Amino acid sequence: MIQSMTGYGKSVLHLPSKKVTIEIKSLNSKNLDLNTRIPSYYKEKELSVRKKLASNLVRGKVDFSIYVEMTADETSTTVNNAVVKEYMQQLKNVLFVGSEDDVELLKMAVRMPDALKTERAELDENEWTEIDIHIDEALKEIIAYRTDEAKSLEDDFKLRIANIKSALEEVKKLDGDRIENVKERLQKALTDLKVEIDENRFEQELIYYLEKLDINEEKVRLANHLDYFLEQLATADSNGKKLGFIVQEIGREVNTTGSKANFAPMQKLVIQMKDELEKIKEQILNVL
Repeated sequence: MIQSMTGYGKSVLHLPSKKVTIEIKSLNSKNLDLNTRIPSYYKEKELSVRKKLASNLVRGKVDFSIYVEMTADETSTTVNNAVVKEYMQQLKNVLFVGSEDDVELLKMAVRMPDALKTERAELDENEWTEIDIHIDEALKEIIAYRTDEAKSLEDDFKLRIANIKSALEEVKKLDGDRIENVKERLQKALTDLKVEIDENRFEQELIYYLEKLDINEEKVRLANHLDYFLEQLATADSNGKKLGFIVQEIGREVNTTGSKANFAPMQKLVIQMKDELEKIKEQILNVL
């Protein structure tokens, strides 16, 4: 079963003093392009998080974020009292001689370097264990999103392949008429020249010419590629790159058929097949 590379997953964890929100977003990309936003006190776990994301999401432009919102009356940032008082005294001496406007001095002082100090919180392993569980939940959600998104892609692929198969059947029916049409055109051209021809030589040249226009191999290979595409579409794994390679092979056979057709009704069918194939190519870029 195929998966789309477009997806979204979210999980929210409520801890005694904080709310932790985990978000994962992904878009299509040729390879894995992973961007993580993790608070500094969880940074030591970033490598393991990246490995988990890579093994589960495989490909795509992935944005992973952990947002922390404090819900209790506690903070790791405090006012550096001694430093702020020293700044206020210096500002009073320089800027506000004789003034007692301490509020304005305080506003300026807290903007100065080292006026606030932040104590780095140590990682709580029990807390991280709960966060890690919710990362797994967010991953399950984004994978489910990708799977649902791919269902419409799969239906569209089957429709396009069916349309190409239908056009191929019409091509097979027209092939006999095409050969007769080519023979008649050549015979008419020779007749219009009003010259004597060696019938045996003409037959030999005609056979050689028709062999160059023969599309039996292309018809067989195209039918096989179409069946193989559907076969790979039904596998348990999502293999977008492999499907992309098969689409290239389908395109090669369709193009060769078009270049050999030399018959207007058949060329119209080739154009129809190319149109369906282009629609597949557009969508296949989003398959994992």
